[in-house]
Amino acid sequence: MTATETLVPIPPAAVSSARIPEADVDPAFIQRWSRRALSDRPIDQAHIEALFEAARWAPSGGNRQPWLFVYASRPASLLRARELLKDQNRRWAERAPLLLFIFARRNDPEGKPLRTAHFDTGAAWQSLALQAHKLGLSTRALGGIFHEKTYEVLGVPESEFESIAGVAVGYPGNVEDLPPDLRDKEQPNTRKSRQEFAFEGRYTPPRA
Repeated sequence: MTATETLVPIPPAAVSSARIPEADVDPAFIQRWSRRALSDRPIDQAHIEALFEAARWAPSGGNRQPWLFVYASRPASLLRARELLKDQNRRWAERAPLLLFIFARRNDPEGKPLRTAHFDTGAAWQSLALQAHKLGLSTRALGGIFHEKTYEVLGVPESEFESIAGVAVGYPGNVEDLPPDLRDKEQPNTRKSRQEFAFEGRYTPPRA
């Protein structure tokens, strides 16, 4: 089985009518959203490899590719990885069959800070998220992790990398499996208008 033989795109019907594009873009940008309701169905290894292959081709300053991903998909590694999730995330993300932890390299080979490391790592994460959507998977980034513990548990040298975020990955699941207080929140959100963040020529602050 290859990563492209079992594509199961998430249907547009799963997306709120509030997510209406203001220009003609690929539907994946609108249809992709960050679910908490994930199935515990295992993810095929070919699909996992496709996620990181997509991240591999993200652009980066000087082609330094400063990102680092450590993932857990097997019972033993998932058990350790779940310990890195703070309670507000663990109570729903524990079902995820794949957990990722993202790091950004701190310095270039000369020891100088990599100014665009976070920017570049964000590009890799977005590439991974869109590839996941194409495979019928959902991704949700997690800021609520124990960053200081990730280095020891995952074997990542803190002097070389900065912990950025975790990510829960899985096939869309049932909302009923979420804690009751999260069920009403399980829906796509909207976005600011382009006019609020994209300016031609010169930025114009909003009027009071």
